[in-house]
Amino acid sequence: MSESSKPRHGLSVGLTNYGDPDFALYLRRSFVRSMGYSLDMMSRPVIGIADTYSGFNNCHRGVPELVEAVKRGVLAAGGLPLTFPTVSLGEVFLSPTSLMFRNLMAMDTEEMIRAQPMDGVVLIGGCDKTVPAQLMGAVSANRPAINLVTGPMMTSRWHGERLGACTDCRRFWAKYRAGEVSNDEIQDIEGNLATTQGTCAVMGTASTMASIAETLGMILPGTAAIPAVHADRLRAAEATGRAAMRLALEKITPDKIVTPKSVENAIRVLMAIGGSTNAVLHLTAVAGRAGIDIDMKHLNEISDSTPVLVDLKPTGPHYMEDLFAAGGIGAVLRELKPLLNLDCLTVAGETLGERLERPMGPVDRDVIKPLSEPLLPYGGLVSLFGSLAPKGAIFKRSAADPNLFEREGRAVVFNSLEDLSARIDDPDLDVTPDDFLVLQNAGPLSPSGMPEAGYLPIPGKLARAGIKDMVRISDARMSGTAYGSIVLHVTPDAASGGPLAKVRNGDRIRLSVKERRIDLLVAEDELARRPTSAPPVPERGYAQLYRREILQADRGCDFNFLRKQPLGEGRV
Repeated sequence: MSESSKPRHGLSVGLTNYGDPDFALYLRRSFVRSMGYSLDMMSRPVIGIADTYSGFNNCHRGVPELVEAVKRGVLAAGGLPLTFPTVSLGEVFLSPTSLMFRNLMAMDTEEMIRAQPMDGVVLIGGCDKTVPAQLMGAVSANRPAINLVTGPMMTSRWHGERLGACTDCRRFWAKYRAGEVSNDEIQDIEGNLATTQGTCAVMGTASTMASIAETLGMILPGTAAIPAVHADRLRAAEATGRAAMRLALEKITPDKIVTPKSVENAIRVLMAIGGSTNAVLHLTAVAGRAGIDIDMKHLNEISDSTPVLVDLKPTGPHYMEDLFAAGGIGAVLRELKPLLNLDCLTVAGETLGERLERPMGPVDRDVIKPLSEPLLPYGGLVSLFGSLAPKGAIFKRSAADPNLFEREGRAVVFNSLEDLSARIDDPDLDVTPDDFLVLQNAGPLSPSGMPEAGYLPIPGKLARAGIKDMVRISDARMSGTAYGSIVLHVTPDAASGGPLAKVRNGDRIRLSVKERRIDLLVAEDELARRPTSAPPVPERGYAQLYRREILQADRGCDFNFLRKQPLGEGRV
């Protein structure tokens, strides 16, 4: 039997094709030996480690240390750890928006897992779009995989007040716009909002996706909320390396973990933690890679039967470090146990039910409420439908003013981000607190690529008059750290010719959270007379691929050709 015809693992997996497999293995081994590896190490199972460190990603400053800890775990379990780089998405460093590059990172991750010789892979990430991109790539590659999140920042202090990125960023910026904070003060605050490595300190998108990854079973139990600078984060990394070896040897692949039942669990936890609206997009995209479609109406059913239990910013006073000290996502899962599918497998090699059978440690009830005494009797997010959003929109009711839930208002329309920037603070802007601010052309097919611009600022003259919230509507996204009565992800988006594109100043719009509706109160014959125009198609590169393949928000803004079951013609 030739070397190449023996059962393959480790460095003999996926041989480069020279037309002679024995030569390919011989050549590969010779080059591996040039890196100083012994024959013993070369014979071991290989665990790839996706290294997403980047000087353009502050959230990932601690990744090199995590890589070394993962290596310890792999070596201790008898494997050979080999690192490889992928795209890294630093949320605040990317133009026009990080979402546009999430699918690129997912492609990079998938192809590098598939193309390189590894029996399993550890995917290290944390910043908002990184974790969903890695989950999408891992599900599509379907090789034994486990995620490791970088963890949240610790908070800082300013004038005796605890600060943490980035809900406090927005809160103080609103005060600055209203004239309540001076130029010197806002600069001082800027230097105290983000003072350690890690992701945002609140229940923003990064922490929400870490919580979802733990619920799905793709990271080790109890690791979602560990602060980035805590020693437990390094111990979790080492344990993740060991777990990756076991997954590789037992051939436990993501398709056994990401299932309709575990996705439903993830939606339920999303509701219970008052998580980010972005998570609906990301979880929908991850599920689509597994051939699972998330019904936005079913999302409402889950929301209505799942109370909010976690009291973190942006909706409460606490931070991720408090959630960690309070018992973490494990404590949340134990409260939700009667509502969960307990037979779901996790990367720990046990089911969710087996995990929750273990004794529970102390729980801080100021941070995590019991199921019998929730913060809210219903979930944090709802889907809205109606003539303005035939395929749905998202509303974070746990972060909004209930007094604005049932409203009819006059539309004040901004036709682009540039128009918004130019006119929002114009003292002559015709706007009142009872109006609905409407932003067009900020969705997935727009040139801006669906940025986190849905958190439209309160017009300057209203902010200075003390107005803190008003209804805002767009096809854009909103940071998970933001708050307000904001309708997001209006689908179809304006750039695809959806009803949002036909809204004009003075039109009446009706919002009813109770009825789950958002309606444009304009006659159909009038709408038919209003023109729409498609954005120009990019001339080259990734932007052209993005424009050609991007799906709408109800499909997670994934690329159609990367879904397990691509949609047919007329998919928009």
